[in-house]
Amino acid sequence: MTHDHDLVLRPTEAQTSAALNPPPGRNGGDLVVETLAALGTTTVFGLPGQHALGMFDALRRSDLRYIGLRVENNAGFAADAYGRITGEAAPLLLSTGPGALTSLAALQEAAAASAPVLAISSQIPTAGLGGGRHGYLHELPDQSASFRGVVKSVHTVRTQSQIPSAIEAAWKSALTAPHGPVWVEIPQDVLLAGTTIPVVTGGDAFPEELPPRPELTAVAADLLSRAERPAIIAGGGVVRADASGKLKQLAEALNAPVVTTPGGKGAFPWTHPLSLQSWIEDRHTTDFLEDADVLLVVGSGLGELSSNYYTFKPRGRVVQIEADLGKLESNHPALGIHADARLALSALLETVSVREDATAVDRVRTVLDLVRERIDAQELTLEQRVLAAVREALPDRSASFWDMTILAYWAWSAFDARRPNTMHSAQGAGGLGYAFPAAIGGAVADPTHPVLAVSGDGGALYSIAELATARQHNLDVTWLIVDDGGYGILREYMTDAFGQSTATELSRPDYVALAESFGVPGVRTTPESLADDLAKSLAAPGPSVVVLPALLRMFAPTHLD
Repeated sequence: MTHDHDLVLRPTEAQTSAALNPPPGRNGGDLVVETLAALGTTTVFGLPGQHALGMFDALRRSDLRYIGLRVENNAGFAADAYGRITGEAAPLLLSTGPGALTSLAALQEAAAASAPVLAISSQIPTAGLGGGRHGYLHELPDQSASFRGVVKSVHTVRTQSQIPSAIEAAWKSALTAPHGPVWVEIPQDVLLAGTTIPVVTGGDAFPEELPPRPELTAVAADLLSRAERPAIIAGGGVVRADASGKLKQLAEALNAPVVTTPGGKGAFPWTHPLSLQSWIEDRHTTDFLEDADVLLVVGSGLGELSSNYYTFKPRGRVVQIEADLGKLESNHPALGIHADARLALSALLETVSVREDATAVDRVRTVLDLVRERIDAQELTLEQRVLAAVREALPDRSASFWDMTILAYWAWSAFDARRPNTMHSAQGAGGLGYAFPAAIGGAVADPTHPVLAVSGDGGALYSIAELATARQHNLDVTWLIVDDGGYGILREYMTDAFGQSTATELSRPDYVALAESFGVPGVRTTPESLADDLAKSLAAPGPSVVVLPALLRMFAPTHLD
């Protein structure tokens, strides 16, 4: 009798021959790229450095596509976007010390947004590991310690034989829910030394599933089925789990209104009769959610933005489905279900009872009318016109990437993403400079549709060097820069708090002329011509820049009332 555990996969004759006679001229860097290829990687991002040259030389002997950016942090943002769009672990190749540390802000954003990034860095030579002060170039007492509080897992390699297993373990960690960035570091001498280790051909690092506990989903289904006023908050976990279809089925079965968080944009159809859209920072929406007798929170930790700056105080039962254990019940007591959103919603659909409610659609319409009245009373016509122009110009299937700028803050609440996994921003960690390098990663991930980046003039200067990257790879990325002469949102915050602003006004270049110096077409537009200019730029092949000189204002917050 043969048992499953007795089965052993036998290598083919060709594999045996390759193992016994590995090709000459390989080094530790080849083991890195061979492992990545075996895991299914086609594209890597990064920036070379002296200690990492073994990896980059090995790229020359591989079929992997390399997208090199000009700043490590921007390379991290590009890998982050590639991971969000494809759902794959995006390799990010870095060098030791300053190069590695420069990526930290991007890795923090990837961690906050649960984007799968596989960062692989060089290290000082093996003899220098352990914390001694040897004086090596780029030496840190413990480089991995700088990343341990940011990434999901850290993997330090000390010998060539450890490279394939370490990268596979990191790959699996990055893609196990919740997704996130991981860190692998390999000493310079290990990367450079010649190797007789066989060519890496196998890669079976399948991520672990995270199903819900059935007794918990049974209780949740019963609560939702018997609720009088159920409501749903859909966060980024719904998008990452590709669970938008399941969410729509459940909302319709329960007749439960749905609001999406900034990270959950597109998780629920904007124009659906049960859609509260994304006005989660509005007090009218907060009141509505507080009045729910059963609130289902899917893929959100109810953090600062999603709780209207912690003013949200639910009065009913909360059911929270969350893959990140650290977020589960961290802000509100709940029936906490630690699970992937898609698997949990599937379980609820199997057991929930159809619920009739003739008032749900009218109650949603009432909330949206109240929100509209509040916004209209603030005379913010320019801001709404600009956002509408962006929506008009952007094809439905195109991804957009938004920096930390006033127009993005508007978009979190008022922009119809139309499709899941098409609108992305840096709202997870809130760092500047995300939009354009992320758009580069998005364009590499899906070259079939043009991509839009939206920045303010302050954020644009963080990543202006990447115009060279977009030009070099001829990527279909259009960059909208809203030029208001400084850090616009900080100007508002400081003026509101202190009566005047400090350190917010900026001297800046002529962005159109600067773009053209990179060989990138640029155009200066107006709110009236923005839709046409943006549409033309998006339709033209290759990168482009559209500059909108405009002073935009935020709508008044409600959490201070």
